[in-house]
Amino acid sequence: MDRIEDRVDFNYIRYSNCWEDADILCAALNPSPGKQILSIASSGDNSLALLAGGAEVLAVDLNQSQLACVELRRSAISALEYEECLAFLGVREDSNRLKIYDRLKSGISPGARNFWDSNAPIVKNGIIHSGKFERYFSLFRKRVMPFIHSGATVKELLMEKKREERIIFYRDRWANLRWRLLFKMFFSRFVMARMGRDTEFFKYVDGAVSTRILKRTEYALTELPTHGNPYLDYILTGNFTNSLPFYLRKENYIKIKGNIGNISFFKGPAQLAANSSGRKFDGFNLSDIFEYLDGKTCEDIYGILLDNSNRRARFAYWNMLVPRSCPEKFRDKISCLDELSKKLFGRDKAFFYSRFIVEEVR
Repeated sequence: MDRIEDRVDFNYIRYSNCWEDADILCAALNPSPGKQILSIASSGDNSLALLAGGAEVLAVDLNQSQLACVELRRSAISALEYEECLAFLGVREDSNRLKIYDRLKSGISPGARNFWDSNAPIVKNGIIHSGKFERYFSLFRKRVMPFIHSGATVKELLMEKKREERIIFYRDRWANLRWRLLFKMFFSRFVMARMGRDTEFFKYVDGAVSTRILKRTEYALTELPTHGNPYLDYILTGNFTNSLPFYLRKENYIKIKGNIGNISFFKGPAQLAANSSGRKFDGFNLSDIFEYLDGKTCEDIYGILLDNSNRRARFAYWNMLVPRSCPEKFRDKISCLDELSKKLFGRDKAFFYSRFIVEEVR
């Protein structure tokens, strides 16, 4: 079996935010009381978002640092009022984060506590700004964007506009030659593999990377509202200045806070978590895990998850650069919800993915 954990270092925070749209994830999995959902943890945003519907969530990750991110978010949501939590995480200014952390650390596991005790500067700066991927975007924002557009033009891009106005703005004001050239350079396979993600994450990728990402970015800047996109907001401003991800919107935060005891954690691969949990699952948030693995390993993992599924359980996951879907071996047991997948993908605000896939156990 192809093991990504044997090829990639998982000893630091890769993502301090989840760069997958929780709105379409929740629409796909429909979390509700009584449902059991296995969720790739990442930074915790989407695993926590699933709590808003009342489901029981098992957050799974190979990276102990990522699980520490989820645990600290859980403790913060549980103990803090809404505005205080936004400030602690890094959305708002706060000079007392280390003092607040002292209040929160009794609510996290010894392993997570050791991690954060050893990384006090990350806590002090706001944990949503600590990931390798976020530093990559920071470099783009600070070193590349000034050669393309002024701050005033960036601000104008993020203003509310009708679709026709967005198309005209992109064509006439935004998509200049410098934008296309520098974007393709910065989001090339070479640069992304060394500064944003990991070389091994591109092992099964064929063809140009930057051209495909640019095409999706053009879609996001024209077809989707730019003023309500938290992912675009963070990339261009360095924070959730104008819009918030699902789990940090107040109406969702209140629901998540009420169900915060419904989340548990597992360090290890998703298939081992499913096998050892003693549960049958109604939903799987699989992020883009199949992107990094060979076809045979994807088939093996898919089969194990299927064995641990209830009837009508749903699989939800993204393709970015590698096409993956239900292996042919299991097509008699799975319904590919193509129309729902396309509909949800059409409004996916985390715009660098090429496909969103929803499948259901028959």
